[in-house]
Amino acid sequence: MQNYTSNLKSKPHYPILDGLRGVAAIIVVAFHVFEPNATSLLDQFINHGYLAVDFFFILSGFVIGYAYDDRWDKMTLSSFLKRRVERLQPMVILGMIIGASLFYYADSPKWPLIHTVPLWAVIATMLVGFTLIPLPPSMDIRGWQEMHPLNGPGWSLFYEYIANILYAIGVRKFSKKALATVVLISGAYLIYYAVNSESGDLMGGWTLNSEQLAIGFTRLIYPFFGGLLLSRIITISRIKRSFLISSALVSCVLIMPRIGGEDYRWINGLYESLTIVFIFPAIIYIAASGTVSKGMESRLCKFLGDISYPVYITHFPLIYVYSAWLSNNPQADMKMKILYGCITFIGAFLIGYLSLKFYDEPIRKWLRKKLGNA
Repeated sequence: MQNYTSNLKSKPHYPILDGLRGVAAIIVVAFHVFEPNATSLLDQFINHGYLAVDFFFILSGFVIGYAYDDRWDKMTLSSFLKRRVERLQPMVILGMIIGASLFYYADSPKWPLIHTVPLWAVIATMLVGFTLIPLPPSMDIRGWQEMHPLNGPGWSLFYEYIANILYAIGVRKFSKKALATVVLISGAYLIYYAVNSESGDLMGGWTLNSEQLAIGFTRLIYPFFGGLLLSRIITISRIKRSFLISSALVSCVLIMPRIGGEDYRWINGLYESLTIVFIFPAIIYIAASGTVSKGMESRLCKFLGDISYPVYITHFPLIYVYSAWLSNNPQADMKMKILYGCITFIGAFLIGYLSLKFYDEPIRKWLRKKLGNA
């Protein structure tokens, strides 16, 4: 069979988009470090960090459209899926292994039944996690009803694969008008859902039940296919200091305190939905319209882009352990909380970097050879 990469030379990257992915990954880790220290969503520091997932979805749709829309005369469904598996799956597997390795270290009042879970159940959950097949709440071994209880962020990769498959089997053939119709309807529904949600936010999507699946698909359809549409209609201009502007914008959006308080939650839902529908596409436009200077800025964007996915998909097992430490030490003073929080934050990036250099890059290189000759 023909090599699946033989006719598909890599296109130039948008380096600033790579850098933005890394900026968002940093904020996600910080958000998760602060999360177990909060008493409620109202006082959560880096309050909207979870919207980085929605930003990743719209960024992914944009990049997929740019990279593959004009290649289907040289590419099959099988070759497309192979490329996506080669890009995503190695780190999914490693994330599950890390989650299994640290599982029992999260035994605490927060998850009081962890020590009762047999090792075979942890191994079985890990093996299922390798495939990203979601587990129902009845098979949860932690107590948070996650579809991937060893590594929570696996839920977003589950939806990422769904979007990729939908694109490959049909949406790629949509005209701009048909795709715009999907985007318009899904965007309007996203705003309606967020404003009318009881919680006043779009947090959720990680449990295999009807309510959470509704949140997950609401968070997926507009961003991913909105990014795809953007890649087809965008006219690149030239914007100076694009990396600085777009990084500042995405940081401000994700760090923004919660809006509306307890009594006017719908205001927060409006903020989040309008951010996804309008601000994120604008940020991507700004980033795609910029260039980076050779030297420090170029190296920084490449580094941030390279490390973003490994950090995102491996950091959460450390968050479980940090959350358990806080639960086991409720009287710990602020200095100790900050110390352990910093260790968790730095550890997440150290593991992400080591994973990139000694696992992800070598494995992907090997997979390109194997899958290319399959």
